[in-house]
Amino acid sequence: MPQDPLRLKRRPFLTPIWLLAFGWLVLVGLSGWAALTWATANSTTVIVVRHAEKERDSGADPPLTAAGQARAERLSRLFGAGRAPGRVDAIYVSPTLRSRMTAAPLAARLGLTPIVGPEHDARRLAAQVLREHGGGRILVVGHSDTVTDIVERLSGAKNLPRIADDEYGAMYIVTVPRIGRANFLRLDY
Repeated sequence: MPQDPLRLKRRPFLTPIWLLAFGWLVLVGLSGWAALTWATANSTTVIVVRHAEKERDSGADPPLTAAGQARAERLSRLFGAGRAPGRVDAIYVSPTLRSRMTAAPLAARLGLTPIVGPEHDARRLAAQVLREHGGGRILVVGHSDTVTDIVERLSGAKNLPRIADDEYGAMYIVTVPRIGRANFLRLDY
């Protein structure tokens, strides 16, 4: 039985072409977004150390001992390759003399002026470091009661063991990616 030609529905011929063009535009847009995200997804590396050995019973703001000065030099040798790729871009210190003395040899070797950050505000210091030096490498010299707080703020880790009063060689290397989860590594130097 033949069908009535008036009852047949016509299908638009160009619909598959428009769908193909739309799909192609979506694919190009997503590819561009993915490429931009990948290109800007560099990590910030923050090295957090406690100040070196301080003189006991030398007042409220003691200087470093000879052992502390030797540790500050060791830190300078670890990160002081000024012309090498991956060098430290910025140094943050607390306002104390022992913190500034710990960073001084490295700052002199790299030609950097240390930035005095907030002394007991880990949240604000972490935000400042990531905002002002995103994608860079930063050294932060703190204190026994602030180092782990700074690392926790940067990495999202919880309940890190506190640094003992006689422990000066603790070093944390925190990697904070723009996309993804932060990680850290604890070393002794």
